[in-house]
Amino acid sequence: MTKLSNRRPSMVTLISQALHSLEPETGAVVPSIQPAATYARDENYEIRQPYWYRRDGSQTTAQAEAIIATLEEAEQSLLFSSGMSACTAVIESLPTGTHVVAPKVMYHGVLQQFQNYEANGRLSVTYYDAGDLESLVSAVESQETALVWVETPNNPNWEVTDISKAAEIAHKAGAKLLTDCTGTPPCMTRALELGADISFHSATKYLNGHSDVTAGVLSVNHVDKHWEDIENIRKLQGTVLHSFDAWLLIRGMRTLFLRVEKSSSNAMAVAAHFENHRHIELVMYPGLASHSGHEIAKRQTNGQFGGMLSIIVKGTEQTAIDVARYCQLFYPATSLGGVESLVEHRKTVSGDGFPVHPRLLRLSIGIEDADDLIDDLEQALAKAIDE
Repeated sequence: MTKLSNRRPSMVTLISQALHSLEPETGAVVPSIQPAATYARDENYEIRQPYWYRRDGSQTTAQAEAIIATLEEAEQSLLFSSGMSACTAVIESLPTGTHVVAPKVMYHGVLQQFQNYEANGRLSVTYYDAGDLESLVSAVESQETALVWVETPNNPNWEVTDISKAAEIAHKAGAKLLTDCTGTPPCMTRALELGADISFHSATKYLNGHSDVTAGVLSVNHVDKHWEDIENIRKLQGTVLHSFDAWLLIRGMRTLFLRVEKSSSNAMAVAAHFENHRHIELVMYPGLASHSGHEIAKRQTNGQFGGMLSIIVKGTEQTAIDVARYCQLFYPATSLGGVESLVEHRKTVSGDGFPVHPRLLRLSIGIEDADDLIDDLEQALAKAIDE
C-alpha cells in the first residue's frame, strides 16, 4: 500500500488552488460569490454565521482574506474597498495628538492624508528620508512615537528600507511598525516575518493583477485592541470590500506567483537595457547591482525585485511627458501591478506639492514580451529626443 505523504502543500499550490476551496455541494473548483446585503437569523433568532449585515463582510470576502493571511502568514487580514480606505482606517484609529513617523517620499495619497491630519491638529508627523535608517532614528521620539510608517521600496523612487532594522528602531521606542510593500507583494516580501506589526498592500495592484478591482488589505501578526479598533472603523465607515470584487481578487491571486515572476524578469531586462543609456540620466530599480539598496532588497524579496522601476529622462520635463505620449505598447495610465505595462509621468499625476523629479517616468512592467517593451521605449525616446 502506498504511503500517503504528510507534507503540507507549498505556498504556491495553496494560493493557486485558493486554499483548495472545492465546494462540497457541487464540486466546483472555483469559489462562488455570496452577494447578500443582509442575512436572516435562525428560528431562535440567533445569527447563523459571523455575518448579519454586509458591512461585517461576507463569505466571499472572508475567503479572500484567508488567502492573503496565508500569504502573509498573518493572524488576520482585513480587506477594504480601496488602498486609501485601509490606510485611512489606520490613521483614523490613532488618538488625537499621536506622533507618527513617515517617509518624505511615499505614495502621494497617503502622504497627503498625513499632511491633512497634521494641518488639522489631529496628528504630529515627523518625516524621514526613505531608505536612510539614520534619518529614521532621528525622526523617532522614544516613548512618544506610536506608529512608524515604512514604504519599501518607496514609490516612485524605489529606495529600499531594511524592515528588520526599522522594526528594531520602532519597537525600541515603543512604537508599532506598519509597512507598505505594495511594490513587493507577499509572494516576495513577508513583512510580518521581518518584524512589522501591520502589513499593508494596495490589493488593486499585484494581488489582483488585472486592473479591474480597487482594494486594500491590512494584515497583522497579533490581534489586539488597536486592530479591533481598525476593524470597527471599517464596519462603521462601510468600507469592507464587496463580494464581487473579492471574488475577482481571489481569481487574480491564483496566478500571483506566475505573474510576479514574469513581471520581475521583464523589469530586470528593461532596467539592465536602459542603465547607462544615452537618453536616460538614471534608472531606479533595486534589482540593479548599482542600486544602493540592492543587497537589502535581495534579502527581503527572495531574490526577486518586482516589476516596478522609474527612469529619469534626459532633456526637459516636456521631453519626459513626450516619451510617455509616444509609447505604443505601454499604456499612459496610473496604477501598477497589472498584466499590462504602464508608463506614467509622476509629477503630472501627483501635482506640484509632491517631491518628485520633473523628468521621472514610472514604469509598471507587465507580462508582455520584454524585447517588445524595450523596443517601444526605444522608439518613444528616439521620437521625443532625436527628432
